[in-house]
Amino acid sequence: MTFRSPRRPSLSVVAGVRPEPAPGRASRSDDEILAALRRGDDGIAGDFYWRVKPVVDRTVRRLLGRLDSDGEDIVQVALVQLIESLPSYRGECPLDAWVSAVSANVVYKHIRRRRLERNIFVSTPGDDDLLEDSPTSGPTATAHLRDALRRISEHLAAMSPDRAWAFVLHDVCGYSLEEVSNICQISAAAAQSRLVRGRRELHERVADDAKLTEILDRGDP
Repeated sequence: MTFRSPRRPSLSVVAGVRPEPAPGRASRSDDEILAALRRGDDGIAGDFYWRVKPVVDRTVRRLLGRLDSDGEDIVQVALVQLIESLPSYRGECPLDAWVSAVSANVVYKHIRRRRLERNIFVSTPGDDDLLEDSPTSGPTATAHLRDALRRISEHLAAMSPDRAWAFVLHDVCGYSLEEVSNICQISAAAAQSRLVRGRRELHERVADDAKLTEILDRGDP
């Protein structure tokens, strides 16, 4: 099947406008939304926006950090990239997985363009999210968890950015090796090599960090 690229300028998503969903209209399935986009149906913009926006927001926040000033701009770039990449999506994976992978690729390229790759690890893997999800409570446990996350982030920042990225994308964010290779635009073999080396290096760094080892052995986090 050949897909016709949607008429991008007609989609309000591209202009950064939040389209309103049509009142009283039954929600469309993913297949219906994608089919309408491929036909160039302008009226589907709102459905598409509200369907993928939460996934894009979540992905950008996890990889770039909540407080990054470029966050909203990156979300808009990712939405545009989703439109442009639509002809390549064949439904081999769930829509959420594809949206997340495309968004992560946008973040990855942005960080590399800034030549500040290591800054992402200041907030990775999402300190506030982990603290909120932690079953522990109390100021002492929270302080230990923050200290552990800070130390791990420092070790990641000291590593090769390529290896650190592979580790964060795969082991922290849960992307598959195939998705990591697509995000980083490398072969699956190269992604696996970076992951194995990055994982080994981080484990060695953690083992050599007496303070971090003490925190982890105590089980406070």
